[in-house]
Amino acid sequence: MTGTEGASRSGEAPGARRRTPGSGARRRGTPRSGGTAWPALVLAAVGALLAAIGVWHAWGGTADTDQDAANGSCAPTALLEPPCGAWWGAYIPYARDGSLKDAVYAFEKKIGRRLDLVHNYHDMSRTERDGVLLTPDERELGRDRLLMLAWESTVWTEPHHENWTETQLGWRAVADGTFDEEIIDPQARRLKAYGERVFLSFDQEADFRTPDAGTPEEFVAAYRHLHDRFERLGVDNVVWVWTVSGYLGNAGLMKSLYPGDDYVDWIGMDQYNYFRCHDSENWLDFERSQRPSYEWLRANVSATKPVMLAEFSTAPDPDRPGRQRDWYREMPAVVPTLPGVRALVHWNRPVPGEGCDLTVDRGPALEGYREAGRAPYFRQRLPAR
Repeated sequence: MTGTEGASRSGEAPGARRRTPGSGARRRGTPRSGGTAWPALVLAAVGALLAAIGVWHAWGGTADTDQDAANGSCAPTALLEPPCGAWWGAYIPYARDGSLKDAVYAFEKKIGRRLDLVHNYHDMSRTERDGVLLTPDERELGRDRLLMLAWESTVWTEPHHENWTETQLGWRAVADGTFDEEIIDPQARRLKAYGERVFLSFDQEADFRTPDAGTPEEFVAAYRHLHDRFERLGVDNVVWVWTVSGYLGNAGLMKSLYPGDDYVDWIGMDQYNYFRCHDSENWLDFERSQRPSYEWLRANVSATKPVMLAEFSTAPDPDRPGRQRDWYREMPAVVPTLPGVRALVHWNRPVPGEGCDLTVDRGPALEGYREAGRAPYFRQRLPAR
């Protein structure tokens, strides 16, 4: 969620998600069986293997075809792009006990599968709770999941941005190197020491952070400075994600915020069906909520960079509850027709306001999301750790 009036709907006015009043916000193979000399032992081994594959599949793995296993055609690229489908991810707020790990595990149990990607937000406060990239919980989750870290050039007032209030540090100061020694360099070194590839997004939804954070030119300078600083420190395991809201009312602004192909690995967009949460009678199904912004980014920013739906969700329709279920059920058919989309990250947090429960924690929304998450297209092999 972004800096002022959070992300948006395609062609409609943007609305709040994370901050006041809106938002704040870069592995395994399949075992084989064989042998015929001892039928009983073989049958037992095969049975155990099938059971293991079934459990593994239920938590997000996919059994490769013989051809894929032989030639690695579905193996992710060095920039974590899965060529045969898309990552299935989510942003999950911390549990009441302050644990991100427990919150993710509980969510995965609810949806019946392991997430491929866990998205979490950080500020630049240097506090252990929010200002340190790669917390112990993130490291634990990163053992068998990809991590997406959204790093904001702000200092949040409350832990985990609870009430969406913050202090913006300013893009000019970031670009000038003001925070290099105390903030940027220590976090860069932490990421380098971690070693595994991670996605990193700087000031997600930058188009809704202007003018408070600075001008588009200052954002580009700050983004490039951060990228170049990491490069000078030898941090080569970061996959850089440039994320905008996708709100087409900001088309010209989004274009002016692009740092350039040499600085961006993935393009992210945050589009929702807010419906009555934003006082609209215009229900946007999954395709109508995503395709216009996706096609605009392909035509105006990059036709080749992989795209991440870095936040997406739908509000409920109180008069037709089944609409939420159908919204998610549509995804396995629609996403392959958006061929650049290689990762989907569900925003699983309610936002203030009547009709603004964007979660899939229960009811028709959970039913539809669980069903969509079983689609083979969203069951890709994670890179080797």
